[in-house]
Formats: sequence, structure tokens, C-alpha cells
Amino acid sequence: MSGQFIRVTYRLETEGDIAALAAKIASDQSTGTFTELPNETEAVRARCAAKVEEIRHLPATDTPAIPSEGRGPFRRADVVIAFPLDAVGTDIAALMTITVGGVYAVRGLSGVRVMDIDLPDAWACHPGPQFGVSGSRRLMGVESGPMIASIIKPSLGLLPEETAPVVADLCAAGVDFIKDDEKLMSPAYSSLEARVRAIMPVIKAHEDKTGKRVMYAFGISSADPDTMMRNHDIVRAHGGSAAVININSIGYGGMSFLRKRSELCLHAHRNGWDILTRHPGLGMEFRAYQKIWRLLGVDQFQINGIRAKYWEPDESFVRAFHDVSAPIFTPEDCALPVVCSGQWGGQAVDTYRRTGGSLDLMYLGGGGVHGHPMGMAAGVRAIRQAWEAAASGAELADYAQDHPELAAALAKWGG
Repeated sequence: MSGQFIRVTYRLETEGDIAALAAKIASDQSTGTFTELPNETEAVRARCAAKVEEIRHLPATDTPAIPSEGRGPFRRADVVIAFPLDAVGTDIAALMTITVGGVYAVRGLSGVRVMDIDLPDAWACHPGPQFGVSGSRRLMGVESGPMIASIIKPSLGLLPEETAPVVADLCAAGVDFIKDDEKLMSPAYSSLEARVRAIMPVIKAHEDKTGKRVMYAFGISSADPDTMMRNHDIVRAHGGSAAVININSIGYGGMSFLRKRSELCLHAHRNGWDILTRHPGLGMEFRAYQKIWRLLGVDQFQINGIRAKYWEPDESFVRAFHDVSAPIFTPEDCALPVVCSGQWGGQAVDTYRRTGGSLDLMYLGGGGVHGHPMGMAAGVRAIRQAWEAAASGAELADYAQDHPELAAALAKWGG
């Protein structure tokens, strides 16, 4: 027996007794059921039974997280349950089935949320990022400072021959990274292969002219692993170095299949994660969620940003930034945080300050680049100027006084 445990922290809510409910979860998700079993011996329990290790009580609430016939108060607590490694192993499907999937079905809960998953050293068997932070810097030729990036806009509708000049303009503007929107994979009007054939010569021509090789991430996701690998091979055969992966759409198995064979830097888009987390009393915290995808091989992780255009509060983004930047086992398993979602430079100073002065990040502007009133190149310069201000300790308004591109961005979006 290994003697190692997988520890999962759950935020539980119930009208009943928290300790009894936690014990029921530990039993039901390991060796027990609703009645005594003659073969559930002490030896069996010693080998595979989960156990409640800690209960940290939280303030009760009068309103249940999910509909309940009870009238409250509804008791809440963070509960740590330890699952023997021997019962789960190191397979992600087993982990999700035993420690996560069945818990949501437990009777008596008016709320349950997976807050964290603490994995033992045996889980270091998973490959993790192939490139991560340092590899992303190397591939983009950015030794220090934030990696400045943009997205092809509009997200859908451009033909390959219409996309190529946009790429040329972004390269000339000085970006380090360009990506397909996550919604763009291989539609009839812009198949992946046609897009690769149109874009990669532009990337190569810019490199020949300037010595700078801009990283372009193509959308290769597919529910069919074989199709996804063919897409990967098309990108690689034309000299591409990165791919956008819609991780929830391809699933754990798809990601595992891809990572074992991939030669591309894998840029993760987490669309669909929101359904797991928007309700504070249900689902899963990003801290737990992102660990699995990093172990599977995500190199770059989109995590929204300060004052994002989506629902996520700034505090959630800050936690996510630190989560993807914190080692699971070694510093090499950290993913590059990709700050995105309505970013235009106006959030750079706050991002810098609230993430502890980190410059190990990609700053991704779509509309904030393409929609700049002085043009796309000015949009890129404005973002770089904003990060110069952040790193120097200056306020944006002060720095903008002799930086017209930043001043124009502040005038358009700063209100």
C-alpha cells in the first residue's frame, strides 16, 4: 500500500448535520453504501475507505444554494476528505468519478462546491506543460516583460485571403502573438488548411524582414482526436508553433491524446468553465479545475482579466492568476497566464499591482487593438505604453501626457 492520499476540499451546505453528511460522502464515494455490507471489512476499509480529515465551519445561511424543501438555517463548512491513492490511482477519469462526479448526487445537500484538490507526488507522472512560461518566451523571442498579443477580429467571417493582411498588419505593429478566436476552427469558408496556407507565409516574411517570429495559434480543436491530430500536423508542416485548444470541448481524453503527440505550444481556452463556477454554492473553483488541465499539458491558460467584458469579478481573476502561476509539483508545471477579455491597456497598471508586480504573462487585446481610434498599430503601442507605465510605477494619465497612442485609448475607453 502506498499510504498516500488525494485530499479534496468541498464547501458543503445542508440543513442537517455537516459532520454526518461529510462522513456519508466519504463512505458513499469509497467503500460504503446506504446499509451495512458483510464484505466491507476492516481490511477493505483500511485499503480503500475515504476519511474526513477536517471540518472548518462557515456562517450559516437562511437561503439554500439550490432549491430545498427545508426552511433553514442551512449550515455550511469547508470539509477536507482524504481518498487513498490506492483506491483512485493516477487516472483522471477515476479521480473525477470518485472524488467529484458522484458527490453532486448526494441526498441532503443544498450546496456543494469543489474548492481544491491536493494531489500526492505520484500524480507527477502526468506530462504537464511542454513549453510553459519559459518555452513560450523562447518561441516568441521575448526574454523579459509581458508578451503582447492580439486576436483576429472579427472573430468569424473573414476568408483566409482576408485574414492574411490583418496578420501582416499585426506583425508590423509589433505583437508577439496572434491567435484565432476560439470559435474559429475549420468552417467551410475558412478551413484550417486554407487558413494555415494563407497565414504562415506572412509570418515567415515578417521573420525574414525583421528577425522576429511572431507566434500564431491556430484553432485545431475537434471532438475526434484523429482529426485534431491531422489539424496539428497541418500547422506543424507549415512551420506553425502554437494551437488554440478548447479544452472543455475536447475533454480530458482528447487533451491527453494530443499532448502525448504534440509539437505545438498549447494555448487553452476554457469556454464552458463558467457553467461549473458561476453559482458560488455549486460546481468547482478554478483552483481545482486548472490543476488537472496543467497536468494534462496546457502551456498557456486564458483567465480573463481586470474589468473584463465578461461576468467574472476582479478578485476571481487575481486568484486565477496566482493559481496558474503556482507550482503543483515543480516550477516547470506552471502555465503562462493569459490576461484577456476586453483588455486595452487601461487595466495594465491595476493588473501589475494586483498580481504582485508580475511580468510573466501574456496580455491579449482584441477590440483593444483593432478598435483603437488611431489604428491597429497604435492599439499595440498603447498597450505597450500602458505596461511601461505599470512597470515604472507611473499612473496612466501621467504617462499618457507624452504618449499620444495611450492618450487616445484613454480618451476612447477610459471613461
